[in-house]
Amino acid sequence: MRTPMLWAPIAIANPALLSVARRVYGRATPPVDGVEVTVHDLPDGASVRVHVPTSGRPTPSGALVWIHGGGTIMGTAAQDDRLCSELARDVGLVVANVDYRIAPEHPFPAALDDCAAALAWLREHAADLGVDVSRVAVGGASAGGLLAASLAQQATDEGVPVALQLLVYPMLDDRTVLRSEHGGRGRFMWTPPSNRFAWTSYLGHEPTTDGEDRPYAVPARRTDLAGLPPAWIGVGDLDLFHDEDLEYAARLRAAGVDCDVHVEPGMYHAADVDHADTTPGTARFRAAARAALRRAVGSD
Repeated sequence: MRTPMLWAPIAIANPALLSVARRVYGRATPPVDGVEVTVHDLPDGASVRVHVPTSGRPTPSGALVWIHGGGTIMGTAAQDDRLCSELARDVGLVVANVDYRIAPEHPFPAALDDCAAALAWLREHAADLGVDVSRVAVGGASAGGLLAASLAQQATDEGVPVALQLLVYPMLDDRTVLRSEHGGRGRFMWTPPSNRFAWTSYLGHEPTTDGEDRPYAVPARRTDLAGLPPAWIGVGDLDLFHDEDLEYAARLRAAGVDCDVHVEPGMYHAADVDHADTTPGTARFRAAARAALRRAVGSD
C-alpha cells in the first residue's frame, strides 16, 4: 500500500486547492460486465445510478443505497461505478449509487436530502426493480459513510426500515477537527487540514465544542443510538478517522445495536480505492465489507 505519492503533502485547505482537487478526484470508473447501469433523476439536480445484474440475481433481491466519498466537497457517483457494479454482480443485489450535491456550494442538509430522496426512490420502484424493501442497506465510504450513518438515523426516526449500515472508514465526528494529537494517524491521503476544511464547508461554520442540536448533521453527536440498524464499520489503523469510528462502534454496541468492526493493520484512508484487491490488506478489507453486505441483504 506504500507508494511514492504518499509522501507528497496533501491538504485541501482552501477553495483554490479544492478546485485543483476536484479536477483530479472523482473520475468515472468503468462498470464490470454483466451489470446494467441506468441513470434516474432526483429532485434538486441530484440523480441515482442504478446497477442491476443482468443474470444470476434471484428476485426479489436485496439492495444497497451507496454514497460516494470525497469529504462532502468533491467526487461523483460515477467514480464508484466499478465498485458498485462489482457489488451488484458478486452479492446479487441492486445498487443505487447516489450523485448528491456537494459543499460548500450546497452545505448540510442538501447532500442528506439527496440521499434520502434516493432511498425513497428505490423503495418506490422496488417492485419494478425486483427489490425486497425489507432487505435494503445503506452504505458509503468516507464522507459517504457520514451520509449513510445520518441517513440510517433519519430513516429510523421516520420508521423506514434499513437492514444494514455499511460504513467504510466513515467521517462521523466533526470534533476530531478540534484535536491536535492524532496518534500519528492522518498523515496520508486525508489529513487534519483537509478534514477541517471539509467539515467547515459541509456544516457552513467551523466545528465547535458546543452541543448545538442539528439532527443528522454529525452522526457522532447523536446522544441516543438505540434502535439504529445493525452496522459494519471498517477502518485502517493509520486512518485519521480510526478513533472516532471505534468510539461510534462502541457506543452502538452499548446501545444494543449489533455492530461488526474490522480494523485493517497498516491501512491508511481510502487505500482500497487505488489498490482494490491487489494487496493482502485491501483485499481483506474489501472482502470483509462484501461478506457483511452478503449476510445482511445478499441472496445466499
